[in-house]
Amino acid sequence: MKLNHDLHLAYCTNIHPAESWPETLSALQNFTLAVRDRVCPAKPYAIGLRLGDLASRQLSQPDALREFHRWLDRSNCYVFTINGFPYGRFHGRRVKEQVYRPDWTSDDRVAYTNRLFDLLGRLVPAGIEGSVSTVPGSFKEFIATEDQLALIRANIFRCVEHVARVSGQTGRRLHLGLEPEPLCLLETTEETLQFFDRLRAAHSNDSRLEEFLGVNYDTCHLAVEFEAPAASLAKLRRHGIKISKLHLSSALKLRAAPENVARLAAFAEDTWLHQVVCRAADGKLTRHRDLQPALAAPASAADEWRVHFHIPLHSPPAAWFGNTTDHLLGVLDVLQADPQLCSHLEMETYTWEVLPPELRNQSVVGQLCLEYEWCLNALKGRGLA
Repeated sequence: MKLNHDLHLAYCTNIHPAESWPETLSALQNFTLAVRDRVCPAKPYAIGLRLGDLASRQLSQPDALREFHRWLDRSNCYVFTINGFPYGRFHGRRVKEQVYRPDWTSDDRVAYTNRLFDLLGRLVPAGIEGSVSTVPGSFKEFIATEDQLALIRANIFRCVEHVARVSGQTGRRLHLGLEPEPLCLLETTEETLQFFDRLRAAHSNDSRLEEFLGVNYDTCHLAVEFEAPAASLAKLRRHGIKISKLHLSSALKLRAAPENVARLAAFAEDTWLHQVVCRAADGKLTRHRDLQPALAAPASAADEWRVHFHIPLHSPPAAWFGNTTDHLLGVLDVLQADPQLCSHLEMETYTWEVLPPELRNQSVVGQLCLEYEWCLNALKGRGLA
């Protein structure tokens, strides 16, 4: 939905299991329109579309794309952003580190992302920017050589060139957002700055990098890294890095008492990767690639644990664990001070189907509506909605 200051808010449809285009359209019909009817029945409703590789190929067929245009018109909906992070299956079986494959060393990742921009250039309405969020280069474990890093930079630049062409051909302002995430190639703000420096140096500070490439700032991911939102965003802006999209999401955090850590087993599941960052009283950080090995590790001197497990925005803290809502609200405070920071806001709590029962006490439609309510209240309190 369109908010004040030409901001746009949607939820990401990666919460719905769907890999083919018919499955994706069915989820839009059955779930997204039900949410629309409850939160935005009278005005154009924004969709944060997730398209995997298969769905993007099928939607690229002229008849399918024409019919989707008709569906959007009939449904009073519009698409302004696409989640291009998960290339393949994202629900229903083990995903874990495979969500980063193919990474940006692969021509398949380039072709897939270019295809998303071809579609977005046709879908996004005139006068609205379009964004695609993507893997932050790769997973750190996958990268062993400088040649791989050089290939990642080269392939991302190839995509930037394509985004520039599509933008010129369609008259739409489009941009790609790399999404820093724990234990990935781009994990922290500092690593992101260094990556952009090397990319710019390799391409003689080509102005297209500033215009068509930026960062998808996920408030869960940066909170897990114990970063301060105002400081992180200020560094990115001083560096001339576009904030392509803001993912509004919340992570799990808890004091590292043994009884609290033991109860984390309720969140250990086999579908997605749940990286853990532990902070000691002296500020030292220890990282674990997933929740299960973190729970199996010897007891440490950690003072606080933060877990990459997206929990509903409206869920209050429990007796034994909290959330990183303060980081998300800190980002909204920055946006209040400068509404031109970023026009794309997307709620992303894709973990609904694996939440512990006490957090999954609504239907998926009910949960999404409560997230809209929470988010809109936070935005209204800052004059943004």
